[in-house]
Amino acid sequence: SERKKDFKAFTQNNHLSDKPVIALLPGSRKQEISTMLPIMLSVKNDFPNYQFVIAGAPGQSPEFYKQFIDGSGVSILFGKTYEILEHASAGLVTSGTATLETGLFSLPQVVCYKGNSISYAIAKRLIKIKYISLVNLILDKPAVKELIQHELNNANIKSELNALLNDNVRSQQMKDDYSLLHDKLGGPGASERTADGILKFL
Repeated sequence: SERKKDFKAFTQNNHLSDKPVIALLPGSRKQEISTMLPIMLSVKNDFPNYQFVIAGAPGQSPEFYKQFIDGSGVSILFGKTYEILEHASAGLVTSGTATLETGLFSLPQVVCYKGNSISYAIAKRLIKIKYISLVNLILDKPAVKELIQHELNNANIKSELNALLNDNVRSQQMKDDYSLLHDKLGGPGASERTADGILKFL
């Protein structure tokens, strides 16, 4: 099929294996990446039939990522986030605008967040929102799983990722929710409506 050809070209052009891809979007800031990436990578050996590919953040160097992935066989691509999202089977995504981008690519995802416990406790008291991901905020429902603070651990990531990859009902429900997301944001003026929606929720 055309999709298989596109995937083959994507992997060959980026020197990847032919295994299906799990996308890792661990954030953009060094502290954020240092916290999120090791947790995300902790499930790598639980999914030997997949290859983990990191979307490198603009402004961060390949050398910075080496401390986390050196010798692990994990790949990192810079400037190709949308290509990764287009060709991946699922993603582990740090909470932020990347969760919305992932949703607009209709890629099944696990939303991940872990920060300073004191800062998080203060923020939780000051900001009263039901969800942290833009997908869930816009849809006003738990369309994607949010693993926050102590819930972000190896067992929970493994369980949810396994469901997205192997439970057709679970992955289809998420894709159906993504269709609603597209309906809410699609068409002329989508960018303005997205920005307006983000501002309202913030």
